[in-house]
This record gives sequence, structure tokens and C-alpha cells, in this order.
Amino acid sequence: MKRIIIVFLFILASAAVIPTSAGAQCAMCTINAEQGVKNGNTQAKGLNTGVLYLMAMPYLFIGGIAALWYFRFRKKRIIPGAAL
Repeated sequence: MKRIIIVFLFILASAAVIPTSAGAQCAMCTINAEQGVKNGNTQAKGLNTGVLYLMAMPYLFIGGIAALWYFRFRKKRIIPGAAL
């Protein structure tokens, strides 16, 4: 239980360090988004959000599989002298 709390606190602390806005776009999308912002278009923010959403999904999927594997197939600890 202590390990789960430590991992949770590590994830929480690392989330505080991650910047709130990121520019995860290809070069062509970046140019279009910058030009749109200069011309008063607000769709560039939605484009950024969509790209970040698509980027995060594989990581969440793999993390979910890893958590399932860890909790389902980890070995049970045997305590010496404990009654079964």
C-alpha cells in the first residue's frame, strides 16, 4: 500500500511540473495555427487541444495495460509463519 501512495505522489508531483500549454504540432499545422491566431481565428487553440488529445491516448492505453498486468499477475507475498 505504501508503494502505491509513493507512486501516486510521484505522478501528482510530476504533473505539477508539466507546462499547461504545449505546442505539439507538425510544421505545417504550426504555421496554419500561427497565421490563424494572427488573423483573429480561435480554431488554433482547438487544434492544439486535438493534437495533444491524440498524442495522450496511446500513453494512457499502454499505461492501463501495464497497470492491469501488474495488479493481476504479480506474485503474492508469502509471510513465513503465517497461518494459511
